[in-house]
Amino acid sequence: MNVIELFKKFIESKSQTPDDGGMLEFIEHYLVGFTTIRVDTQGVKNLFAYRRFGEGPHLCFAGHVDVVPAGDGWTTDPYTATEIDGYIYGRGAQDMKSGVSAFTQALKDAEHFNGTLSILLTSDEEGPAKYGTAEVLAYLKEHDLLPDAVVVAEPTCETIFGDAIKVGRRGSINGVLELHGKQGHAAYPEKAINPIHQIARVLPTVAGAFLDGGDEYFAPSQLVVTDIRSGIETTNVSPGKLKMMFNVRNSTKTDKAAIELFIAQHFTGLDYTLTLDQSAIPFVTDASTRIVQVLSDSIREVCDITPKHSTAGGTSDARFVATYGIDVIEFGVINDTIHAPNERTSIREVEQLHRIFSRLIAQF
Repeated sequence: MNVIELFKKFIESKSQTPDDGGMLEFIEHYLVGFTTIRVDTQGVKNLFAYRRFGEGPHLCFAGHVDVVPAGDGWTTDPYTATEIDGYIYGRGAQDMKSGVSAFTQALKDAEHFNGTLSILLTSDEEGPAKYGTAEVLAYLKEHDLLPDAVVVAEPTCETIFGDAIKVGRRGSINGVLELHGKQGHAAYPEKAINPIHQIARVLPTVAGAFLDGGDEYFAPSQLVVTDIRSGIETTNVSPGKLKMMFNVRNSTKTDKAAIELFIAQHFTGLDYTLTLDQSAIPFVTDASTRIVQVLSDSIREVCDITPKHSTAGGTSDARFVATYGIDVIEFGVINDTIHAPNERTSIREVEQLHRIFSRLIAQF
């Protein structure tokens, strides 16, 4: 098989979370010479496979085989790899069966390496992600198999293939603020405490507020209000409580304590409760590390473009890798149709991605 044939096969594997569509078993047999370990947990299928060529560093390629539901609005069968005008259409084409195909083929093609090459795959990245990559990493630590550097092949490029590497990711903090008032008749507002009126005075200084100034890697952390609800859907009763939900995609300069202080400063004198949940911790891999430098060189060699270093976007399983102190970056195809109908990736991108990963292995 070549990388495009492999890519088409993977698209036609219906691997909706947490199903792997048979992909992991296929990859186990496809990577001849690799030692395979299954870390299946709670219905989630996980694969780690490695091949030790020498005593040098351990380079790992990681990702997920699961996809989100196809949904409506497709002009082609989402589980048939349909080729049109140099593009291949299908669910997971960008996120991230293109990346999985490219690094799986690059690993199969590798004949020499001064160290260990490995692959880490899960069937639960698009879902809760509780029993996927995190479980495999815990196993690897216990068995002294953690890699030195990891490439996660999520789709990272913005407008031109090769234009961006993710060297880190923002964290994510979810907040729920409940403002407590006193319900009453709308005709007697003086006898009630209306939390909608209270928050109306505060909201202009809170909604969309920047909590820090950002830095060379991160945009400023911003408080984004996602939901406000109150009342009992009647016109003659003022509400007794209000709930506001928000999210902060935080840089390394803002944490939960900083958000608690920000809320306290703006809601002084009001009766409220605040709950914060950190679902992802921000991280960044320094540009001077070997993995960033060699991957950047490989992109320049194949694409004749110098990639920028980005931390934009949501979260990925790279966040679990970073907690072990491992140098981790992300690089993959253009991200413009992920999770959408008619998801597609160009044949040229997949072929170039394969070449970049092969060069990375050769030069690392």
